[in-house]
Formats: sequence, C-alpha cells, structure tokens
Amino acid sequence: MSAPAGEPNRRRGGLAGRLLVAQTLVLLTGSLTAWLIAATVGPTLFHSHLAQANVGATPAQILHTEEAYQSANAISLSLALLTALVVAMAVNAYLARRIGRSVASIADAASDVAGGRYDVRVPSPGLGAEFDALVSGFNQMADRLGSVERTRRRLLADLGHEMRTPVATLDAYLEALEDGVATLDTATAELLRAQTRRLARLSEDIGTVSRAEEGQVHLDVRSVRPELLVSAAVDSISEAYATKGVRLVTDIAAGLPQLCLDPERIGQVLGNVLDNALRHTPAGGTVTISATASRRTGGVALTVADTGEGIPAEHLAHVFERFYRVDTARDRAHGGSGIGLAIAKAIVEAHGGQLSALSAGTGQGSTFRILVPRG
Repeated sequence: MSAPAGEPNRRRGGLAGRLLVAQTLVLLTGSLTAWLIAATVGPTLFHSHLAQANVGATPAQILHTEEAYQSANAISLSLALLTALVVAMAVNAYLARRIGRSVASIADAASDVAGGRYDVRVPSPGLGAEFDALVSGFNQMADRLGSVERTRRRLLADLGHEMRTPVATLDAYLEALEDGVATLDTATAELLRAQTRRLARLSEDIGTVSRAEEGQVHLDVRSVRPELLVSAAVDSISEAYATKGVRLVTDIAAGLPQLCLDPERIGQVLGNVLDNALRHTPAGGTVTISATASRRTGGVALTVADTGEGIPAEHLAHVFERFYRVDTARDRAHGGSGIGLAIAKAIVEAHGGQLSALSAGTGQGSTFRILVPRG
C-alpha cells in the first residue's frame, strides 16, 4: 500500500536513513581506497627499502621478509579500518538519527500549522547555530500567524458588530415606513442618512487603513510648516471641543524646521488623534496639542495630551489595532469606527515616522506622540 497523499512516504527511507546510507558509502569507499593504496604501494616501497639496506642474503630470505610485512600490514590495517569503520558508523547513526528527528519534528509542526494549529512550538535540537536559527524562525512564524489569525477573527467579529446596529436601524425604519407605522419626515430622513453615513465611513476607513498598511496609500508630499498643520487641525475640530466643553490648548515651539509630507494625510492623522482625545476627555478637561523639534529624527514631534480617562498599561500595546477597544475607556458608547488610530499609525509610518501612546493609567490621561522626520 502506498502512503496517503500529501504525507511523507517514510517507508522509502527518510532523511536519517539516507544520511546514514550516504555516510556508509563514503566510509566504505575510503576504507577500500586505503586498503588498495596500502596493498599496491606498500610492498613496492618496502622492497625498495630492503634493497637499499641490504637486508636478506638470499632471495628466499627477502621473499620471507616481504611476506611477513604483507601479513602484518594486512592484519593491522584490517583491524584499524574495521575499528574506525565501526566507530564512524556508530557516530554517523547517532547524528543521522538526531538530524532526522529534528527535521521530522519541524515537518510535523509545519503540518500542524498548515492545519490551523498555530500554538505548536519546536524545541531547540542543539545541533548548532543553523538549526537553532531555523527553529527560532519557525517558532516566530507560527507565533505571527497565530497573532494574525486572532486579529482576523476579532476583526470579523467587530466588523459584524459595527455593521449590525446601522443595518438593523435602517431595516426597522424601512419596515415601519412600508407598514405605514412611520412617516418619512425630516427627522426620520436625517436618521436614515446618519446610518448610511456611518456605514459609508466604516467602509472608507477600512479601505484607508488596508491601503496604508499595505504601502499603497498615495502621498502628495510637499514642504509644509508644522505650525500650519497644527492650526488647520485645531480649526477643523475646535467647534466640537467647544460644544462638549473641553478646552483645546495649542503650544508650538519657535524655529521649527519645515517638513516634507502630505499635509492632507498628516491633517487626517491629527484629526483622528484629536477626535480620540475629545471622545475620552470629559467636559471641563483639557487637551493640549504641541509641536517641538525632535533631536532624534531631526524633524518635529507633534504631541496630543489629554486629561481624560487614560489607558491601562496592559492595553497600551493594542490601542493602534483595528477595532481594539478598552472596556472602560474605549467602548462603543464613545462613538467612532474603532479604527481611527490604526489609520493614523499606518499613515505616519507611510511617511517614515512613528506614532506612540503613553498613559500613567486609568484616570491619568493619555499622550499620543507623532514623530515626523524632516524628509
């Protein structure tokens, strides 16, 4: 019977068996070569030395001496080669078995990963730096695939949740209109438009972050002064801040260098970060947007600091993931699509910059820092 399709046919000999056969052939070839050379060259050299030393008075004595040499040489060489062959075969069998087991374990783990088990890990075989690097790379790959799969599942679940409310609202109102329970007045029309805008914004945000993370976002780069970027972002959102009763403070250092970037995209980043700060800062709080020179990049650091709800330490590493929400500070009651910060991070990184989040904890406010290189 043949082995099942898609599985290694170990009955035909695995890697360990093939290594052992190959090494055995090398050893046998070496032993045979040594024997032939010793049997061919040795007697001639010995006879030459006997002649030079004038050993043996008669041809019979010379013949006896040569036969004694050949016999002793054959016995000692045979024992030496046999001992070396046995030892080498034992070492080769041990190494071949270890290598075969290590490769088999990696192959089995790869098969598990292909089947969707991303929690498998391969232990270090202790066969040198090359195998350690292979195992480390495989484990990192499995860990990354597991993380991607978890993110995918959470993304689909959150996306379904985000779409469920507007779709359900639209369906309910349309059904009410069809049954004559509701009338298409101004308030109803505005509610329906708000839900369709929410769906459209969600679709647009998902497309934007996907293109940005894949490096496909178009950047219209030009020279811009940082203070103009900050002023434009503040002007576009100041009314929303005033409506909620949150104070927006601007602090721009003097003598900042000009930046080469896409002002529309960076404006979108600042808008998303400022909107996030507004949603998580209660009335009476303060949000400060500042711009200072960055010694590390030679560019500018744009900082948005709020006095709002703050972020627990265990959630800081995840705030830029799509649809990620902290239960107490980023629930759906605050509004938003849940991917504004993911879009901001992707756009900043497309410019070669960095976006990071800091917080001392719940109730201690948050700080988002955008490092923009000079370009």
